Amino acid sequence: MAGPCQTCGACCAAFRVDFSMHELQSEDGIVPDGLALPLTASLSRMRGTDHQPPRCAALCGQVGQQVACGIYEWRPNPCRELEAGSDGCNRARLRHGLPVLDE
Repeated sequence: MAGPCQTCGACCAAFRVDFSMHELQSEDGIVPDGLALPLTASLSRMRGTDHQPPRCAALCGQVGQQVACGIYEWRPNPCRELEAGSDGCNRARLRHGLPVLDE
């Protein structure tokens, strides 16, 4: 996580994170199997993101204060694709009472 993300983490506690099972280490990917749950024959989900409220099992720290991703280098593609200041980012920030960021 970089920039405003290290004091935010709202996206890690707002959305379900589904990704291809081919991203798992057991399938020659990089995402640790222990942090994922099978969803379908082709999809996995990050542990904790299907809870209510959602919170990724890899998220360390307190949302809106100081956070880190415990598997930053091994995170799945949906996490890599979400950008600070994007629509998804700002929706997550608003859910946690944080101000939106400029893109």
